[in-house]
Amino acid sequence: MKIGILSRNENLYSTRRLKEAAEQRGHEIDIIDTLHCYMDITSSRPAVRYHGQELPKYDAIIPRIGASITYYGTAVARQFEMMGTFNINESVAISRSRDKLRSLQLLSRKGIGLPRTGFASKPDNVKDLIKNVGGAPLVIKLLEGTQGIGVVLADTAKAAESIIEAFMGLKANILIQEFVKEAGGADIRCLVVGGRVVAAMKRQGAEGEFRSNLHRGGTAEVVKLSKEERATAVNAAKAMGLNFCGVDLLRSHNGPMVMEVNSSPGLEGIETATGLDVAGRVIEFIEKNNNGSTRTRGQG
Repeated sequence: MKIGILSRNENLYSTRRLKEAAEQRGHEIDIIDTLHCYMDITSSRPAVRYHGQELPKYDAIIPRIGASITYYGTAVARQFEMMGTFNINESVAISRSRDKLRSLQLLSRKGIGLPRTGFASKPDNVKDLIKNVGGAPLVIKLLEGTQGIGVVLADTAKAAESIIEAFMGLKANILIQEFVKEAGGADIRCLVVGGRVVAAMKRQGAEGEFRSNLHRGGTAEVVKLSKEERATAVNAAKAMGLNFCGVDLLRSHNGPMVMEVNSSPGLEGIETATGLDVAGRVIEFIEKNNNGSTRTRGQG
């Protein structure tokens, strides 16, 4: 097969591993800088052009689209879909998962466990908003934040009010969520490929840090999932319509809770922690499904 990887940097670990895994299986790989693509939109012969030339026909693409280029990146992915190319994560599914509010609403509709969450646009709703999620301590999140940036823990209701009003004064869109204390600053990252959890790790936040992101000094180790945790991760991926994603879970007294579904999960942390060939599983899925007949489609 001829496979294109949409990535801004060919030297990123995840991009390199996907390329290596595909080439080991005899496939031809091109790494395409998403922002250097431009589209020829026509009803008879849609095409993607790159550095002054029309790109060849690909059997499949793997979009590695960062949050900062979601709008343009999904437009490029959609253009490949119009050309009949199999996309492991369709553009509409990526858009669903990147909109934090929309994704939580879709997960809620499917009955998937979530931290209690509030969203409002007016400062005069703040006190009731805080009360509705169970009061302080609580977590305040920027909708556009990534890798733990824009996530704040407010210890008291007064502190929460001040932080929320400050964000709203900057016209920022925020969510507030109950703080799951029993998680102990840890979460579980599940890598889902083709409706199965292929790897999982527990990420523990650095001392004094409630965020478990590896980018913020967290550590990772192999974890054994319960049947309920495995089912929650798979169902969350299905709700988004994603064939390849990372699902972040918290262990709570009320069962597993989904924090986020990531449509472009990094592979370095989880392959290092588990020793598993996750990139190879991604390529195997494409080999079995590149005719598009089993593409997962979510709702919303």
